[in-house]
Amino acid sequence: MLTPDDSPPIPELIGSSPAMREVYRLTRRVANSDASVLILGETGTGKELIAKAIHQLSPRRSGPFVRVNCGALPEGLLESELFGHVRGAFTGAIENRTGRFEAAHTGTIFLDEIDSTTFKLQVKLLRVLQQHEFERVGDTRTIHVDVRVIAASNRDLLEEVEKGRFREDLYYRLNVVTIYLPPLRERREDIPELVGHFLRLYNEKNRRYVPFVHPKAMEALKNYDWPGNVRELQNYVERAVILAPGDEVTCDLLPDAVLGRRMPRMGYRRKDLDELARDLVAAALAQFPPDHKQLYQEIVGRVEKELIHQVLARCNQVQIKAAAQLGLNRNTLRKKLKEWGWVDATEAEDDGSASRDLPLPSEETF
Repeated sequence: MLTPDDSPPIPELIGSSPAMREVYRLTRRVANSDASVLILGETGTGKELIAKAIHQLSPRRSGPFVRVNCGALPEGLLESELFGHVRGAFTGAIENRTGRFEAAHTGTIFLDEIDSTTFKLQVKLLRVLQQHEFERVGDTRTIHVDVRVIAASNRDLLEEVEKGRFREDLYYRLNVVTIYLPPLRERREDIPELVGHFLRLYNEKNRRYVPFVHPKAMEALKNYDWPGNVRELQNYVERAVILAPGDEVTCDLLPDAVLGRRMPRMGYRRKDLDELARDLVAAALAQFPPDHKQLYQEIVGRVEKELIHQVLARCNQVQIKAAAQLGLNRNTLRKKLKEWGWVDATEAEDDGSASRDLPLPSEETF
């Protein structure tokens, strides 16, 4: 039986497994403090829900809760998004803009995908955490804020530190309290409860009546490994509710992957680019909620980064050669590398050599 301390702190959190009960206990205990919190877990495990719960249970609950996806914007735009800018700070800055840190004053800011930030931006984040102050882009006036910072990552940040891809001082400043969200495959006993919750949600939303799940369908759901975690399960339940001809979710309403089946193939052949693109987009969409608003940037932006990363690797980091293979102007390529923090902004532009200084990412994950 759940006690008040290990019950879900907000209604959106579903699951009573030992792993989740520990998450709930830690969430309640840290909420009353003002400490920075680092939430770690795979994509789709519900990191934002935990951040919201901490905010709602904290003395800052009457203040704003501001979410920033650090992986959705290049460095230049992300810096302006976080700290604001003044008119004329850069091309297109036609008026002053308030940043997310100012908007979160007296409340909480949630920095998702914190691992995607560059070293330059991490210095400014460290200053805000330590001194609670910053300057807008293009301004000299110092702004003081009272903000609690909650950060999240789907990567092992300590490993990123050891590989030189994340500042050690920022890691330890963020890592006052760490909450680890287990993947769905490590808490399979929560799947029936989650399925029931999503059935009620999407029956009401779609004005359907599909309250039952066939035992074999439930068994298949419990045996699947769920690479997209709770978000993937949510999407599949919504799909089943929409397509169900009766009042029960049956195996024929579940994707082949969940049933352990693969589409039949006519021999072995290599997929063409159109097929690969369809597969990539389908896999990516399965990991985002149906009402997500930044799908283009989330998916296309990451594919662009990965393409340039791999072409640079194939060209031994020689930018002229990589630009030629990509069909890009070299200056366009350098601009992108600088925006992403993959080269130092002060590096000479006429040596025709490699992308140096800051390490390129080894992978991008959805």
